[in-house]
Amino acid sequence: VIVVGPSLSLHRCGLPREIAIELFQTFVICGLIRQHLASNIGVAKSQIREKGPIVWEILQEVMQGHPVLLNRAPTLHRLGIQAFQPILVEGRAICLHPLVCKGFNADFDGDQMAVHVPLSLEAQAEARLL
Repeated sequence: VIVVGPSLSLHRCGLPREIAIELFQTFVICGLIRQHLASNIGVAKSQIREKGPIVWEILQEVMQGHPVLLNRAPTLHRLGIQAFQPILVEGRAICLHPLVCKGFNADFDGDQMAVHVPLSLEAQAEARLL
């Protein structure tokens, strides 16, 4: 579900913590292991399940340089899928600036959107250019 976020910049979207940790889980696991905070994938996953403060810090770092794609079905034209820079928000709804909703043909009466994470560097670069 999307909700209005008038304080957001046009190129940003607010992702709920629950959605963000699920989407970026593999990146957070790599971050925990790289910083020697977890010895293996199993330990890293248990730390993510416990949702300690270090997990949110690593998630924040990962999200800073990683665009996400928002899509509202049906995608009938180019503006039906757009790239945004995500930020963590409280709650369970995706926050969007009201001026970007026209391209999605969306409003704030319960519309749902899909969030996609481009994985390859090429896909991330393309998303930044969109």
